[in-house]
Amino acid sequence: MGRVTQRRKVLRIRDGRVSTRPDTLVAEEPLEIRLNGRPLAITMRTPGDDFALAVGFLVSEGVLARREDLRNVVYCAGATADGSNTYNVVDVTTDPDLPVPDITLERNVYTTSSCGLCGKASLDAVRTSAHWAIADAPPVRVTPDLLATLPDRLRSAQQVFDRTGGLHAAALFTADGELVDVREDVGRHNAVDKLVGRALQDGGLPLSRSLLLVSGRASFELAQKAVMAGIPFLAAVSAPSSLAVDLAQETGLTLVGFLRGGSMNVYAGEDRVVLETAVAGG
Repeated sequence: MGRVTQRRKVLRIRDGRVSTRPDTLVAEEPLEIRLNGRPLAITMRTPGDDFALAVGFLVSEGVLARREDLRNVVYCAGATADGSNTYNVVDVTTDPDLPVPDITLERNVYTTSSCGLCGKASLDAVRTSAHWAIADAPPVRVTPDLLATLPDRLRSAQQVFDRTGGLHAAALFTADGELVDVREDVGRHNAVDKLVGRALQDGGLPLSRSLLLVSGRASFELAQKAVMAGIPFLAAVSAPSSLAVDLAQETGLTLVGFLRGGSMNVYAGEDRVVLETAVAGG
């Protein structure tokens, strides 16, 4: 679908000079996610990879863990009064034998592109619903020099960002620094869901040998999504939140923030970062 960007007329003021011209903006539209025919959540997202987004959302909610858990994902026709398809309503059908948590069915969530599942997240919820233990993941060790190269590689892969300047991005890398997948969205949590959803559809969960890089800050929700997908290493170019650090320390997730050039802060799981020099006290 050609709905990732839209054109709008703008008034440009540059050093006192005024002109009008069309500008390319990132599209933002609501997506209603239904689970087995029942409305579950609405998220504001950039259209594209909608099926992966819905599937990834259900992974982070603890509903899906394996490709076999998923039966089908479809756009819902007749979503409007005249029966047309808006491509803004997705229904996910799970295996009939898959137990679905009641809390997931009973709560109707409206998530914005900026805050995600505000107010719902808790350490206890992740602890009880995670399908894989990060601490038991295969050894993944990364050098600071390799980490320092990743933001530029992510940035170079952001095709829509180049045209709009208005998208977050998330990328999966191997421990050797190979770029596996990258997704963009107006919501940073949606970009991660698209990565995770695609991985489940391809039978790739848990992502126990992967490193997740996000283009913005590392909120609790992004740390939660990493843990729920079995990802042992989360890096962000901006700051983490205190709750994200708490979750990382409790689950064994390696959390790196302020990854810019050769500088970075390791907030948890420092055993996965290979250091050549001794740590100075302070």
